[in-house]
Amino acid sequence: MPADASRTVLVTRPEPGGAETAARLAALGWQPLLAPALVLAPRPVALPPCQAVLVTSRAAARALPPPRPGLALLAVGAATAEAAREAGWYQAEAAEGTAADLARLATARLNPEGGPLLLAVGQGYSLDLAADLRARGFRVLRRIAYAARPATRLPDDVLRRVGAEGVSKILFHSPRSAGCAITLFREAGHAATIARMSALVISPRVAEAARRALDPLHWRALCVAARPTEEALLALLGPAPAGQGGRPLL
Repeated sequence: MPADASRTVLVTRPEPGGAETAARLAALGWQPLLAPALVLAPRPVALPPCQAVLVTSRAAARALPPPRPGLALLAVGAATAEAAREAGWYQAEAAEGTAADLARLATARLNPEGGPLLLAVGQGYSLDLAADLRARGFRVLRRIAYAARPATRLPDDVLRRVGAEGVSKILFHSPRSAGCAITLFREAGHAATIARMSALVISPRVAEAARRALDPLHWRALCVAARPTEEALLALLGPAPAGQGGRPLL
């Protein structure tokens, strides 16, 4: 195994988030290797009459048009709220870190009789959240802010490094990216190789997806973040060994 394999980390998160994660890993001294399993394509989102906009991801927040004065925005997680602020939604408020947290925040801040909620999401995402909000008495307008399609293949350099067993850890940010990434590795003949890695996942749901997609093989280790945030995910790694600076490899 190459000498730097112990500090090389595969990042399966799609762009533009993958590059952001890679930069954070490099700042901690790790050697990030970008292997996006999904490709995101933003779609324009119109703002119908509504009392608030809800978003569950930075990709959705970045696809929003400029806000109307006084229109509230609630987001899952501080990072998503910050992405909304960068898009002009300066009063964005963050729920702790899950869709259930967002539903609870909406219930605390909003009145079902105050008008519908606009839920801006990725295609195929947040159906459970929409159902939860409706069960709480809200009318929900679910709009597609981006499409996420599986990548057709992994980068050649990723397959070369993995084939040489030059990677020891892999990060998964969502159930779908985990499933798509593992499928791509299987198709490339590397299922047994990635099974020898430590998988670091952002939530129990992602852990289950990573287990299921690799079955009947098993991860060398499967570590779940204490909270569903990237900060908690990267805390599973901590700083790399002293003196081993990192930079993105792709």
